[in-house]
Amino acid sequence: MLEFNNKPIFGMIHLSGDNIIKRAITEIDIFYEENLDGCIIENYHGSVLDVKEVLNLIQIVQSVIPSDKKKLKIGVNILPNEYKSAFEIANYYNADFIQLDFVAGKYYNNKEINETDYLSIKNKYPNISVLGGVWPKYYEPIRGSVLSDDINDGLNRAEAIVVTGLGTGKETPLDKIKEFKTLCGNKPLIIGAGLNSTNVKEQLSIADGAIVGSCFKPYGRTTEPISRELVKEFMDEVNKIK
Repeated sequence: MLEFNNKPIFGMIHLSGDNIIKRAITEIDIFYEENLDGCIIENYHGSVLDVKEVLNLIQIVQSVIPSDKKKLKIGVNILPNEYKSAFEIANYYNADFIQLDFVAGKYYNNKEINETDYLSIKNKYPNISVLGGVWPKYYEPIRGSVLSDDINDGLNRAEAIVVTGLGTGKETPLDKIKEFKTLCGNKPLIIGAGLNSTNVKEQLSIADGAIVGSCFKPYGRTTEPISRELVKEFMDEVNKIK
């Protein structure tokens, strides 16, 4: 299971480019060398097959790395919120955790988690942690939704709650982070969007970790390759906090 006592940073692999697999492995190497805590392989610009190919290569590489050198935790996100596939793929490739856009709440267009089905599947994989969103980007809660109720449900379904702003790369409002953290209590809160080298000190003083993607890309464009310089700049600020 994941630990959240040292503000973990999980880098996002968006699976884009002419050679998706080669780029993904290069980007994972950057995360490893720049001392991130983990990475998430997501089918944002790629396919589920691409996710599996990258995870297979990671598994092969990790099989020859001494146990004391295995520092990157590996996560899986299968869009849009395909928790069953995410659990199965993570289990097959020995990943450590999955990320879900939402793990609680009811949203327009009939989007919600079937709790019975979800928990039945989750209980099959007790060693896989879940980072689950509540009232996340791109999902509008239905009229009458109560944030405290939805976060409470989320805490019963995930190891950590993810908070985001309005969209990919858009800063998560500080007031929203504070409200979520108050409602989460001593349970982990992860910032899932909009963190960068200028706001990380303030926002991570409240939250317990972060998922970071677009700020590692030139101009914040998710189709661009990850820049080592941008990763270094961000992690320099993170290391001042840890």
